[in-house]
Amino acid sequence: MLESSLLKKNPDLFVFLPILYTVWSDAVLTPSEIATLQGLIASQAWLNTDERNFLLEQISPSTPPSPDEFMAWREMIKRVTNGSTGNSLVDLGLKLAALHGDGTMSATLEKEKSSLANIEKTLGLISYEAAYSFQSAHATITSAQATRNTFDTGKLTAILDGENAAIIRKVKTLLSDPEFEYVGPGDLALYRAKVLQWCKFLAEQGYGSMAYPKEYGGQGDMAAYFAIMETLSYHDLSMVIKFGVQFGLWGMSVYFLGTEKHHKKYLKDIGTLELPGCFAMTETNHGSNVKGIETTATYDHTTKTFVIHTPNEQARKEYIGNAALHGQMATVFAKLMLDGKDYGVSAFVVTLRDKKGNLHPGVIIKDCGRKMGLNGVDNGVISFNHVVIPKENMLDRFANVSEQGKFESPIASDNRRFFTMLGTLVGGRIGIPRSGNAASKSGLTIAIRYGDQRKQFGPEGGTEVPILNYRTHQKRLMPLLANTYALHFSLEYLTTRFLNRKEEDMQEIEALAAGIKSFATWNTTATLQECREACGGKGYLSENRIDALKNDTDIYTTFEGDNTVLMQLVAKSRLTEFKQEFSNMNVFTILNYVADQARTSISEMNPIAVRNTSEEHLLDPEFQWQAFKYRERDILTSAAKRLKRHIDSGMDSFDAFNVCQHHLVQVGFAYIERIILEQFISQVANTKDAGCKVVLKKLCDLFALSQIDKNKGWYLEQGYMEGVKTKAIRKLVNQLCWEIRQEAVPLTDAFNIPDRCLAAPIAL
Repeated sequence: MLESSLLKKNPDLFVFLPILYTVWSDAVLTPSEIATLQGLIASQAWLNTDERNFLLEQISPSTPPSPDEFMAWREMIKRVTNGSTGNSLVDLGLKLAALHGDGTMSATLEKEKSSLANIEKTLGLISYEAAYSFQSAHATITSAQATRNTFDTGKLTAILDGENAAIIRKVKTLLSDPEFEYVGPGDLALYRAKVLQWCKFLAEQGYGSMAYPKEYGGQGDMAAYFAIMETLSYHDLSMVIKFGVQFGLWGMSVYFLGTEKHHKKYLKDIGTLELPGCFAMTETNHGSNVKGIETTATYDHTTKTFVIHTPNEQARKEYIGNAALHGQMATVFAKLMLDGKDYGVSAFVVTLRDKKGNLHPGVIIKDCGRKMGLNGVDNGVISFNHVVIPKENMLDRFANVSEQGKFESPIASDNRRFFTMLGTLVGGRIGIPRSGNAASKSGLTIAIRYGDQRKQFGPEGGTEVPILNYRTHQKRLMPLLANTYALHFSLEYLTTRFLNRKEEDMQEIEALAAGIKSFATWNTTATLQECREACGGKGYLSENRIDALKNDTDIYTTFEGDNTVLMQLVAKSRLTEFKQEFSNMNVFTILNYVADQARTSISEMNPIAVRNTSEEHLLDPEFQWQAFKYRERDILTSAAKRLKRHIDSGMDSFDAFNVCQHHLVQVGFAYIERIILEQFISQVANTKDAGCKVVLKKLCDLFALSQIDKNKGWYLEQGYMEGVKTKAIRKLVNQLCWEIRQEAVPLTDAFNIPDRCLAAPIAL
């Protein structure tokens, strides 16, 4: 085209060059595009026959422009762009014609300007957008978005660390030592040995015995122990679980279920890791159903011994941490058999092997081998073949055999004794979600830092844009960041409740622990999967650690009880409270309850409220809390009515619960979501620093509105909201994601995860 004599005779023909470049830019001219262009060229009355034929040759599929010619077109067009903005393709064409003419617009083009603009419009080209491809720079709102600091990161870290800041700092310093350099899981023996060595380093620092009384080598500081375990979770999670099995499950079972004689005999050696041990509760055939375990502990009064026995293969203790290699003793849960009568589950200290590693007579242990994750933990399957232990090895805080060979217990009820015994071990359901949430923090730190640096695509004519600037990327990660912050504060609340527990609060605390554990560990699994995908192929590389975080935490959803089963436990607890609430009501309080429900219908479900889309209303914590509270109460009430209806119709209560299981899980979710929101709202209200308060309020709003958006179908079904309101909530969720993106990197920096722990090259 550039060589044509026609162009020299009539430089006005250059006006078509930007349009021709643009229509050829995808390398294909379709029949409909050709037909349209032919018609438009024919309609230009100012062209003569030769000029029309020349232009028609430029759109012939049989003679497309060569790569060199196409590049020459682009360079020529760029000469008249000069970095200016607001040019349409016709504007650029007019400048080209002037450049190759006498420097001014010809009278012909002045006259035909509107006709030429019609070509652009008819082809469906967005004026100005197409011209961006010739500019060296093109700024947009999307490309302008960037990380900023609107708050003091150090102050937010201090809020997160709270009263345990000093011990958290010490643990992070220790983990940054070269001795804690990561080891790959390829060599199983090496990996397990390294994890054991790390736990010994931690024991030397006094971290393992932190929660034990001072007279047994500890500090009596359970809060610090939980903080230590959470902080360790920024490092290798096999180390965390081995640490938890040794000092938490094994040590705490001796502490909580045993009495002074056991404390004196075992606790100091457990805390120093001189006495490695196990927690042998789970059986092959009775995973979550501890009451149904089949291992027996038969008392022989003549010898004052117990015989621990595995009656069949399905009664083996399975998946027991520390069992395959290192455990020397174990807390074994077994049915106490006395004079031929089953007195229910009790706990016993049983020797597994000597210090040289030789198995005790009658103890059979099989290595579980490689697992999906946590391969630094030596899980094993344990069987007992009439293993004899002395009477004093029964952990006898809640049950005992007297000197006369009779069963004794300070708790008369078998059920209450059983649940009291397990209730003392609820700490595991606090440690695991705190560990999982720490893993979520690591994954989000890696993914968000990478998203802030990794550039891909961009506006036509502009530079590439960080992928964290894309709305879909923000929608993937920002709600998960809000969830992680929300869970941090609710787990702190749960920990405080547990540490300050009273007997009358235990049922509620157990339900809280079961529910938050479930919500948090499900969230960890979802978060790490999203982080992996958000990092693309880089997230798939082991060097960036998301694979280890994913694989190691996957078991958390069934650790300390399967999440779905635990959510039903939460529901049963809520139903019990609901029943007690009504059984304690007199006629006046019942009338008041009905009146409260009626007031809710009037105030929250009136036509104005259900359609209120104002930002002020949707960001009001009172509206958010009331929406959560209403959902919780309504689902609980409907579940209770449904169960009662089935039972009243003659259905067995076991069948009735089975029919309603999916409903009961939602009872658990609604309750836990309300608790989590309450604690986040409380934290925002109690935050003194203005910058931190603002950013935490945004995260709290995002958590609340994301949950409402997730459950919008329910709210619409109930008439609590109308479509116009749920649409406004969805829009506001997207806007909050956009705003929080700018503070996302500092929000992950506030986790203050040591670089040696993070270790992912894409995040450093």
